[in-house]
Amino acid sequence: MKQLFSALYRKLEATDNRFERYLKSQIDWNNRLIAITGARGTGKTTMLLQRVKEQHGNHPEKALYVSLDNIFFTANRLYSLAEEFLSLGGEELYLDEVHKYPTWSREIKNIYDDFPKLKIVFTGSSMLEIYKADVDLSRRVRHYQLFGLSFREFLIFEGLLQTRHNAFTLEDILENHLSIVHTLNKEITPLPSFYKYLQYGYYPFYREDITGYGERVLQTFNTIIESDLPNVQRIDFYSINRIKKLFYILSEMVPFTPNISQLSQMTDVTRTSLMNYLQLLKKAHCVLLLEKRATGTRQMVKPEKIYLQNTNYCYALSAENPNIGNLRETFFFNQLQQKHKVTYTEQTDFCIDGKYYFEVGGKQKSSKQIKDLKNAYLALDGITNGFKNEIPLWLFGFLY
Repeated sequence: MKQLFSALYRKLEATDNRFERYLKSQIDWNNRLIAITGARGTGKTTMLLQRVKEQHGNHPEKALYVSLDNIFFTANRLYSLAEEFLSLGGEELYLDEVHKYPTWSREIKNIYDDFPKLKIVFTGSSMLEIYKADVDLSRRVRHYQLFGLSFREFLIFEGLLQTRHNAFTLEDILENHLSIVHTLNKEITPLPSFYKYLQYGYYPFYREDITGYGERVLQTFNTIIESDLPNVQRIDFYSINRIKKLFYILSEMVPFTPNISQLSQMTDVTRTSLMNYLQLLKKAHCVLLLEKRATGTRQMVKPEKIYLQNTNYCYALSAENPNIGNLRETFFFNQLQQKHKVTYTEQTDFCIDGKYYFEVGGKQKSSKQIKDLKNAYLALDGITNGFKNEIPLWLFGFLY
C-alpha cells in the first residue's frame, strides 16, 4: 500500500491542472460508481489524476489512484486492496485500465456491494462492454465516454482561446453561426489552426513530439489491437492480424463504400467475421461506420460508407497528403458523432438526428444539391465566415 501511495504522489506532482478535458465538468462525481471509457491516448488517466489533485492535493490520504496493469496486481487482489484502503480511512478509489485485470467486473461489484462508504471511479478501453460483463453492473454504474480533443479544445490547449468559450449546441450553430463566428474571430484566426488540428490535434499527446506524432498514433493503434482488444474480447492471434490487415486496407480506400464480398476476399475472412471485425474497429475508435437509419436486426447490415475514426489517422497512414474531401467528411462525422446520430442519406453526405441534412465540401461548393431539402446546410472548408445556410466547417469543432 505504501508503494502505491508513493507512486501516486509522484504522479500528482507532475500533473498539470491548467487544461482539462470537456468531460471532467460533465461527470457527476457524487455517484458511488463511475465508469469512464474511451480510446487509448484521449486523456482518461490525466483526468483521474486531475480530479484527485483538485480534491485532495498532492499527498492525499483518503483518495487512491492505481492502474490495474501495475505489477502489484500480479500477487494481490483488487478486492483486498479496497478492503485495506477502507480500513485506513480511504473514501475514494480511482482504478485505471481495468480491462487489464481479468476479474475486474466481479470484484468491482463486490467492492461496491460490500463497502458502501467507498466511492469507485474506473476507466477502461472504449471496447469495454460494461453492460455485458460477467456480472450485472448496469444498475449500479454511471457510464461516461471520452472522445479525443475537439477543435475547440485544441485551441484552448494551444492557448489560442483565452476566454475558454463553452461548447455550442448544434442548434446554436445552425441558427446563430454568423454572430458566433463574429465573436470567435475577434480572438482567433481559425483556418491555420484548423489545418494543424486535422493533422495532429486529436490526441493530447501530440504536444510531446509533433514530429514523431504520426508514428506514435500508429503505435497506439497497434497497442489497442494487440493488447487492449484481447483483454476485452475472446480473440486469437490470427484474428488480430486480419483486423490489422483490414484496417490498413480501409486506410487506402476511405471514404469507402464497401463491397463486403470483395473485402472478405482481400482480408481472407468470412463475411460474418468481416462484419464482426468492422464492429470491433468501430468500438476501438479506429473507424467510423456510416449506416442507414435502422433498428433491430437491420443494424447488422453492411455500412454504407467507412471512414477512419479521425483525421490524424488519415495523415499517419497516408504516404502523401490525404485526400482533402475525405479529411473534410471525416472531421465532420467525427465531431458530430460525439453527441448526435450521424446516418447515411442518398440526398446528401450526412443526415443528423434524422432531421438535418449536410453537404460537406470546399468554399466553391454549390447549394444546388440541397435547394429542395428542408433543414439542409453546407459545411464549407476554406471560409472564415458563413452566409445563410453556408456554415464554416471548422465551427462544427465547437460542439464539445
